[in-house]
Amino acid sequence: MSLACTALAVPGRLAGVTARFAPGRVTAICGPNGAGKSTLLAALAGLLPATGAVVLDGQPLAALPSACRAQAIGYLPQSGDIAWDLSVETLVSLGRLPWRGAPAPEAAAAIDAAIATLDLEPLRHRPLSRLSGGERARALVARVLAGRPRWLLADEPLASLDLAHAAALMAALKAEAARGTGVVVVLHDLAMAMNHADQVLVLDRGAVAAAGDPAQALAETVLARVWQVAVRWHGPPQARALALDARPA
Repeated sequence: MSLACTALAVPGRLAGVTARFAPGRVTAICGPNGAGKSTLLAALAGLLPATGAVVLDGQPLAALPSACRAQAIGYLPQSGDIAWDLSVETLVSLGRLPWRGAPAPEAAAAIDAAIATLDLEPLRHRPLSRLSGGERARALVARVLAGRPRWLLADEPLASLDLAHAAALMAALKAEAARGTGVVVVLHDLAMAMNHADQVLVLDRGAVAAAGDPAQALAETVLARVWQVAVRWHGPPQARALALDARPA
């Protein structure tokens, strides 16, 4: 099971990105605003026209039936627009649409598990209009988890969450990876990427600026070159904090 892209390009947004993503691992995509992170994630999901190739399990993604793609890849966009005032449970159940025809007990178990993972049981029957921004964000993540995809692509899923729920969601994503799911997540929180990702891909102006384990891809020299700011990492591995440095970048 693998997901990879070769010379993936979108005019003005991506400049020939080549990368391989591993199942059972959390890969963080990081970079400054406008670096192409969201574009890359959407292209990996087959949602944007692009040159180059995206390959899923050895087959071109574009050649796979849409149902196969929907079952294999769960995509969480950055925007959380919802047209109807559904209940949390109904929203989460939409994650089962790629599996229409599956046994009802299997679908119910997947929905229940997703709701529990995101700590949404007390909100299960609440309409979306009565949720906070963070609660709504968690419900959208649960919708993706309910589909039990082999690849989970999430664009800034921590952005609307408080500290406790951000930590809980990151733990849930790592648990998904431990079960064999390939998790690719766009993160602006570099400390979260440093401490919790297995590998990091850094984009800058649509191209790969660094890639590898977090300590390598998010080294102080890389951050100075890409983000144009001088920083220092403090603390032990898996508990590191990032501080601005008085030194010039």
